Amino acid sequence: MSSELIKIGDFARLSGTNLRTLRFYEELNLLEPASRSNGGFRYYRPSDAHRVHLIQNLQNLGLQLDQIRDLIAPSDADGRSNSKPWKERIDHALAQQEDLITERMRFLEVQRKEIQAARAKLAQCGQCNTQPTTENNFCEPCALTGDSLPALLAALFH
Repeated sequence: MSSELIKIGDFARLSGTNLRTLRFYEELNLLEPASRSNGGFRYYRPSDAHRVHLIQNLQNLGLQLDQIRDLIAPSDADGRSNSKPWKERIDHALAQQEDLITERMRFLEVQRKEIQAARAKLAQCGQCNTQPTTENNFCEPCALTGDSLPALLAALFH
């Protein structure tokens, strides 16, 4: 066995995950150990951690594990070699990941603007004596400006 191979426990720590997740990824054909000992122990290359991180990143972007498998698998569901050349598949996977990141950034930007609007409104609240609760909605519309509350604040007082 090559000295650069790592036992599954050490690899789990290196890749920031756990044994159960690594075995689950293997069941789904997302990750394959580089080798197994006669006793069945799994061994990984240090570079396999990059694949684990890619899987985790794609999950964080909202992809399901079966989608990730289809995206990064070298073969199709029937086990036949994927018809696209490897370079094209990788470029396609990276383009999809970039699209997902762009979409997520747009969503986060909308959330950021909603938070900014809520905070700006809260800054005005210091000039007002009204104390809203969930039982009353004295702040809708705002007694100072007559404007509706930003969505994040309006949701607190219904």
